[in-house]
Amino acid sequence: MSDQILPVPDSALNRRAALGLLGKVGLGTAALGLGGAAVAAPAKNIDADVLNFALNLEYLEAAFYLAAVGRIKELRAIGGGANILLPTGLDQDRGMQFKDANVQALARDIAEDELQHVKFLHGALGKAAAPRPVLDLNGAFRAAGNAASGGKITGFNPYLNDLFFLHGAFIFEDVGVTAYNGAATLITSPAYLQAAAGILAVEAYHGGAIRTMLYQQRQVTAAAGLYVGQVVQAISSLRGKVGGMKDAGLTDAAGMAVFAPADRNGVAYPRTTREVLNIVYLAPGASKGGFYPNGLNGTIK
Repeated sequence: MSDQILPVPDSALNRRAALGLLGKVGLGTAALGLGGAAVAAPAKNIDADVLNFALNLEYLEAAFYLAAVGRIKELRAIGGGANILLPTGLDQDRGMQFKDANVQALARDIAEDELQHVKFLHGALGKAAAPRPVLDLNGAFRAAGNAASGGKITGFNPYLNDLFFLHGAFIFEDVGVTAYNGAATLITSPAYLQAAAGILAVEAYHGGAIRTMLYQQRQVTAAAGLYVGQVVQAISSLRGKVGGMKDAGLTDAAGMAVFAPADRNGVAYPRTTREVLNIVYLAPGASKGGFYPNGLNGTIK
């Protein structure tokens, strides 16, 4: 197995190959990071559990971007019929009305990537794939905006305009990078580790692009009298508070730009599954809530 590489499938044939590989992975051990501590897992392979955790996160990211570009129906066709809650007034066939062609182009590109991530993981897991959970892209964003701004921003809707969309994207992208990095030590199959590393790289590209666009507008007034840089820093601080203090806004303490948040060695931050859950549930120690009103599906939730 050490010399096998699981390619990102672009056809049903490749997805069947991925499914076959899943059934051939040998037994192993791993440590599952929960509550900031390493807990020894049973002496069995938990790769499927880890991939399902990633799939749950990809369902959410895909929903956010596909809704923005009018392709949410494509996600509704995958993983079951669980509800995807969207802001009132968003046209599911047309998506939001972008004014900046560059932001629209980025949204379309990321939407396609995230949809393929869902298809890849869902296809690789086959019958073991966790069904798509209920996703809230309406109330959760309002709650996140309110919490991050200390109550100054109410009714936040990421699909209202281009700038708000970038803020919504910022909430997700860094979380995805840190989640995949943290999961690296949990995966026993070299093939799946290779695939996860490839997805992490794409998520990092997304995060860097989002940060670049926000940095260019950091001094623009976003909402409630707050500058873009202030809003982004508030989001980062909130994520850091519940997610292990592993975060950064658009600038560091010296005022230098931050396009790739990393530790003192220039290494991307890893987050445990518990730290990731704290962020997406919008509450430390919660088992559901936020963007997942009923919780994630699968073993790690």
